Amino acid sequence: MQKLYFIVNLLAGRATIGDKLGEIIDEFNKAHFEVTVHITQSGTDAADSANYACENGFDLIVCAGGDGTLSQCLQGMMKSRSRVPIGYLPAGSTNDFARSLGIPKNTMDAVKWITSGTATPCDIGSFNDNYFSYIVAFGAFTSVAYETSQQVKNVLGHVSYVLNGMMQLSTLRSKRMRIEYDGNVVEGDYIFGMVTNSASVAGLLSMNDFYLDDGVFEVTLIKKPANLIQLQQIVRSLLNISVEIDKDYIKFFRTNKITFTSLSDEEITWTRDGEYGGNAVENVICNCQRAVSFMIGERGMPAYDDPIENYLAEV
Repeated sequence: MQKLYFIVNLLAGRATIGDKLGEIIDEFNKAHFEVTVHITQSGTDAADSANYACENGFDLIVCAGGDGTLSQCLQGMMKSRSRVPIGYLPAGSTNDFARSLGIPKNTMDAVKWITSGTATPCDIGSFNDNYFSYIVAFGAFTSVAYETSQQVKNVLGHVSYVLNGMMQLSTLRSKRMRIEYDGNVVEGDYIFGMVTNSASVAGLLSMNDFYLDDGVFEVTLIKKPANLIQLQQIVRSLLNISVEIDKDYIKFFRTNKITFTSLSDEEITWTRDGEYGGNAVENVICNCQRAVSFMIGERGMPAYDDPIENYLAEV
């Protein structure tokens, strides 16, 4: 019988995962797993728990929570001397990374997805001294995820991000930055930037033609608009990213390493997997190709083959 370490965030999403714990554990037992359950006690507890599981002979880690809980598990795994496969039971408000993996929305279907799945290597990002599963970002709207209270998220779900994002439109500030990647060095004023490995961001923006194990990230940069009309056009482009791209202000490219440096010496505030990611003048992001294996069900990951290459542009 294999040993499974089950990390559970009871507060994630609409806080319903606790109602199904017995049924979930029973399903794992039927699949011949001996289950050890750990309920997270703090924001960083999942990282310590995942590290413990990696270092103490467990065969599989399962994380039940939102993208932030999963991100914390990855901190512990990446800093361990050994890594074990991880299964993800999405229970958050948006679950962007779960969409990219193709995990079923129904909890018990997701459990069976794990028990019948295959350990599949995926890319993980390093961000300064930490790690992320699908996004790091700065600028407009990036504080929405971690500044929206869990109570509001539980009640409103995706709508809470939209409402809080709308309230930030009147306070947008650009960042004067130097951006270095693949031998290129560019400078400019940006209101938003993100480095992603995901099919969607905050349940709103959609990205096609990407792979979770190709060793590169997709980078999106938005330059400072001159007026409100241009800002509105940018927002429309973001909400219809595969159809309408405002090339004057929105730029895409791919890279495996990128450095962002503030030219004003003002620290840049980042979000990492929907949580507060810290402040720094210089920020280095690298792709750790196929660094962690996720349990992927028999259907496999979705095929994101709708090309956006026609929209890719140099900064």
